[in-house]
Amino acid sequence: MKTRAAVLWDGAKQWSVEDVDLDGPKTGEVLVKMAAAGMCHSDEHLITGDMPAAPNIIGGHEGAGVVMEVGPGVADLAPGDHVSFSFIPSCGRCRMCSTGRQNLCDTGAMLLSGRMLDGTSRVRAKGIELNSMCAIGTFSEHTVCSEMSLVKVEPDLPMPQVALVSCGVATGWGSAVNRAEVTVGDTVVVVGCGGIGMNAVQGARMAGARYVVAVDPLEFKRETAMSLGATHAVASMEEAMPLVQQLSYGLMANSVILCPGVLTGDLIAPGMALTAKGGTCVATAVAPMMQMDVQLSLLDLTLMNKQLRGTLFGSCNPRVDIPKLLGLYRDGLLKLDELITTTYTLDQINEGYADLLAGKNIRGVITF
Repeated sequence: MKTRAAVLWDGAKQWSVEDVDLDGPKTGEVLVKMAAAGMCHSDEHLITGDMPAAPNIIGGHEGAGVVMEVGPGVADLAPGDHVSFSFIPSCGRCRMCSTGRQNLCDTGAMLLSGRMLDGTSRVRAKGIELNSMCAIGTFSEHTVCSEMSLVKVEPDLPMPQVALVSCGVATGWGSAVNRAEVTVGDTVVVVGCGGIGMNAVQGARMAGARYVVAVDPLEFKRETAMSLGATHAVASMEEAMPLVQQLSYGLMANSVILCPGVLTGDLIAPGMALTAKGGTCVATAVAPMMQMDVQLSLLDLTLMNKQLRGTLFGSCNPRVDIPKLLGLYRDGLLKLDELITTTYTLDQINEGYADLLAGKNIRGVITF
């Protein structure tokens, strides 16, 4: 079929919306008509080179849509079903899935190749086979992907909000709830209050944190964080230091969650300095792929019994946690409407990413 998609051509510095040819679904695959796609910073990393990417790639890994057609062997989805995408597919059978770590499913090893899980492509433009971000490519009016990358959701839920839960909300919320293991009465610091950090704030609040300190240089984001559950907001980790000392009577934060737009090695040391004895610092943001130098006091790490943890997808299990988060939204416990700052058409994708880099959006969403 013919459709349209935002393509990052090899060496390009912006997205190009192209007419593309899309093949139908093969065994275990599903054709989805897209309704909404979140504009995550991770797709910007493809342009800057911070994240390795296959050439000539359709972007987008956060989205929601409606099933149009299913391939042979698809048993759990049918035309008309509403779905949220999971940028990490889950097979349910590998060692990671079967031990409750779907975010680390072995099928994820294929994702950076840009190919479908069988190693082939389903889409072409200008006579060139195209790759797809995370084997889903949600910056497209239609996409074909594995059923392992889709989670069925209730049809009355608004699609832009469903799209957000497929990456940014789950990653931020899970960073606090699953990886930092925030408990009632904790002091938590969230560094960086974009589409992921804002949901780390919400996750910390919902887990019962006594104090949630939001750190962001932009006043707009600090104010939004306060409306979503932060108890305090400051512009930098330097400003956070005396505040956290005062709030915790010198004990410091039980958890520090690092969610800047780009994670660099010089952010680890101040993050660990904010972390209490026996506490946990969680690195959630994507770092440049060649980033190897990290500032870290190994003596502090050892003598203070601290933990430095990474997390992918907020250490969530998408098939359980995506419906759970949407249920919390339905009950008014998780705020999603407030995360959507601006909506864009597919043709406005470069404008949307310019707004992201200018700090104008918590989350921009492409609606189809």
